[in-house]
Order: sequence, then structure tokens, then C-alpha cells
Amino acid sequence: MTIAPHSPRFDQLSVALASRIDQPLLGQLTQKLQAPILQEFCQNMQPRLEKKQAIALNGDISAAAQILAHLYQTPIADASILVAITEEAKPRLLLTRRATHLNSHAGEVSCAGGKFEIGDGNNVVTALREACEETALPPSRVKIIGQLPPQLSKSGLSVRPIVALIDPDLVLVPELGEIARIFWADFTALIHQPVEEYRIRYPIQGATTTLVTPSFVIDGETVWGLTGRVIASLLEVGFDRKLDWYYRLDPKIPNH
Repeated sequence: MTIAPHSPRFDQLSVALASRIDQPLLGQLTQKLQAPILQEFCQNMQPRLEKKQAIALNGDISAAAQILAHLYQTPIADASILVAITEEAKPRLLLTRRATHLNSHAGEVSCAGGKFEIGDGNNVVTALREACEETALPPSRVKIIGQLPPQLSKSGLSVRPIVALIDPDLVLVPELGEIARIFWADFTALIHQPVEEYRIRYPIQGATTTLVTPSFVIDGETVWGLTGRVIASLLEVGFDRKLDWYYRLDPKIPNH
């Protein structure tokens, strides 16, 4: 499956369809992400086609093409991230911890990704390019399955999560200028993992206050903020798990 001509670096990009995925949880997630896209396509085609023809168009090649077309036509976000999950019996979710010297989100856990560049053309390419730059993840070893609703970063940027499957045997290497650590979440455990309250000192309008927010603790790392919200969104879309992702002031600790 070929993507935009101006992005030859990613000419091996492919889509993984739910019907072709053996792992039950990954199949369920993929079906939940792709069903609305394919249903909308069939509904739009229905006035011009007989029902049998519309169903036939939902074959593997047509379905993959429609999913990619939908992702390419999605409005471009300020940044995109790759929510990458290994395609194996015990799937793992790829996470990184950002370097401590960075100007933004220093030391925080994130999915690989970054800001849109004009040459990207769409959110998918942004997510793949940034993941390749940060972790050496080859775009040709990525199979797109869909996207999640956009999130707003604390700096006000719109961020589009692109969800994909990757080979489990990849050797990933952190780009040390940006990434301090690459680690993995047990995806099956993550679906039901309880959240823990996390307290963070945060500057608001010239004062420093303490915010309380949910978080996941994964391999010794605290996952909160944008990345926590993306994971919560993934669990809601794929597995109907609704988490209240709040931010509130801690009344026990005075502001300074």
C-alpha cells in the first residue's frame, strides 16, 4: 500500500485489518477503530450502489485504502504521536521517557512523536517520521490500524494519536538528544490496570500549586498528563473502559 507521493520514505506503509489479526484484544481494538470509518464509507456509497456492491467494496484492498484515505484527509494537528503496540500473543505498548534537558515535557513519559512539518503532508507521516527519528522504528515495519480523538497538550498544541501495530522483534534505539529511555507496557494488564493519584508541582499564573491527577505506574515510571489521557482514550475506544481523567488542586498543600 503506497501513501502520498511526496513521502517516498514511507512507501511501504500498510494497514492491518481486524479480520487479519489473530490476537483477540488487538483484533477488538482494531475493529473498534476501523468500523466507524468503513460504515461511513458504505453509507456514502449506498445511494449509488446496490447493497451487495457496497459490501464487496469493503474487501481487504478497498477497506485498507479507505482507512488510509480517511487518515490522510483528517485535519492536520500541530503534532502527532505513534501509539505503537507489538503484534504478538502478549502485546506491549511502546513508551519513552523524554530527556531531562528538553525545554518542554522534560523527563516526562510520552509516546514517540512530535510536531508537524510542512513536508509531512498528514498526521500519519508526522507520527512515523518522529517515531523513526526518536527510536529508529522503521516505517516499513509499521501497520496502521486507526487514530484516536485529538488531545490538547499543556502548551496548547493539538495532538493526534495514530494507533499502529509493530513487529515484536524490532531493535529500537533512543535518540539521546530527545529520549532518555525506551520501555514497554504490558498491554493486556494495562486494560484493567488501576490508576493512582499523582501529585505534581505546577506553575499557574505566577504561583506554584500542587495538582492531583490520575496516573498509571508502568515499569517504575509514572505516566500522567497527555500520555495518560491518550492511554485512557485508547482503553475507552477499544475496551469501553471509561476513566475520569481530572486535574484538581490539592487542598492539603498551600500555593506559593
